[in-house]
Amino acid sequence: MPEKLNRRNFIEKSAALGATSIIASSIIPGVVNSTIKKTVSFKSSGKHKNVLLIISDDHGIDQLGCYGNKKIDTPNLDNMAARGIRFTNAYSTVASCSPSRASVLTGLYSHQNGQYGLQHKWHHFKLLDWVETAPSLLKKSGYKTGLVGKLHVESTENLEFDFKVSGKEIKGNRDVKKMADKAGEFFSQDKEKPFFLLVGYSDPHRKAPPKSKTKNASSLSGFGNDPKYEGLTAQKYDPADVHVPGFLPDIPEVRNELADQYESISRLDTGIGWMIDNLKKSGRYDDTLIIYLSDNGIPFPGAKTTVYDSGVKLPMIINSPGIKKGGIVNKAMISFVDLLPTILDWTDAKPPKYKLPGKSFRNLLNSEDSSERNEIYNSHTFHEVTMFYPMRSIRTRRYRYILNLYPQLEFPFATDLFASKTWQAILNSKLEKMGKRSTRNYLYRPAEELYDIQNDPAESVNLAGDSNYKTVLNELRTKLRQMREDTDDYWLINDNYKTNSEVFKR
Repeated sequence: MPEKLNRRNFIEKSAALGATSIIASSIIPGVVNSTIKKTVSFKSSGKHKNVLLIISDDHGIDQLGCYGNKKIDTPNLDNMAARGIRFTNAYSTVASCSPSRASVLTGLYSHQNGQYGLQHKWHHFKLLDWVETAPSLLKKSGYKTGLVGKLHVESTENLEFDFKVSGKEIKGNRDVKKMADKAGEFFSQDKEKPFFLLVGYSDPHRKAPPKSKTKNASSLSGFGNDPKYEGLTAQKYDPADVHVPGFLPDIPEVRNELADQYESISRLDTGIGWMIDNLKKSGRYDDTLIIYLSDNGIPFPGAKTTVYDSGVKLPMIINSPGIKKGGIVNKAMISFVDLLPTILDWTDAKPPKYKLPGKSFRNLLNSEDSSERNEIYNSHTFHEVTMFYPMRSIRTRRYRYILNLYPQLEFPFATDLFASKTWQAILNSKLEKMGKRSTRNYLYRPAEELYDIQNDPAESVNLAGDSNYKTVLNELRTKLRQMREDTDDYWLINDNYKTNSEVFKR
């Protein structure tokens, strides 16, 4: 099994930073908070500056041991956090697979880059031709680029890789042993060049149905746990032991599906451990920036495809030659559009010719917070091609404001979420509450939503109509509008259409 806690060897300059105390807040109620003292310093590698970007699929922030869940076994990701930095306020721009991954790779919101929804099959959304990506920019700087596993983003021009393995060869990107071996093969090649490797897992996404049964709800169940995977002993979980998030009802169907997903997460974790072992064996570990994150929240109603915290607040763990002493917990608000600027900063690669909305956070890799990072933005337009429901949002340290551009529409369901045992149980039992949230309010939404996250972490009490919050509401409206103008959000045109219904009422 992978080594647990080996400190990296570093080369060249160091500049000591003062020791500070941090409080790591538990994600799950009942887990005791702990105070951890850290002394950190910065060192930069004198060799190649490699990048290993690991993206999982639908992995929630409360589904790792290092984020407070003591019921799930994730030793390798926990060890990454122990020897690196763990972010507690990292946010995707959108809770949909392709658009989220596209924002990571392009540093642009989906309303900017054109990946408005899913890339595969009949959905067929893709990047605009002019949009650059991490691999295209790094190739121009002499990097060898590789992909092992899921990409789920499309570009006519700018997503070519020197090394590529995906799909059936690695059992739909779930054969974590073979994925680790293929990554090891890549690490051993062309050592005179720096590398960028993207590893995309399908775990812990729900399994894809056979083509002939795509529209059959009964076929959409499970998390890819049925096949036997090389070198892997499946880790089973008791549904009675899983943590049920506050946005889901505590019913048997939910617990059973979460237990299945936990098994998928443990498989993912084992594969990451094997892959990092192979990176160490290649002799390139000490020169590699390793980033782990999930593309969006868990594949359950109330999380994935929403812009609530349950959909977009995600795990992000980084190991870097710039971190001397690990176990740092950082509370700064980081957006996934900040990732590409950070990668470009680390690699000294040239940015695209156009302006990126994000900002490098490389300077925070030895820090526990930043007074300058206090808000992030979300932009959602589609998930599946049938799911047009544009939302824009701003999240500050305390509040979330959501603008629903078409509130007259019922909130649409992803196929796998609608067909899930969880949602079918909610329907069959006519449950009026999904945890602390109203089921009706989940389906039928007003034009504006405002939540006080500090006092209502479940985002269940909409304060947009409360006069006591008028000042807050107006401030967040203004900031969101400015962000949309700055990023040339074409959906601003919708603001003009409301005059139609005002003149010609239904």
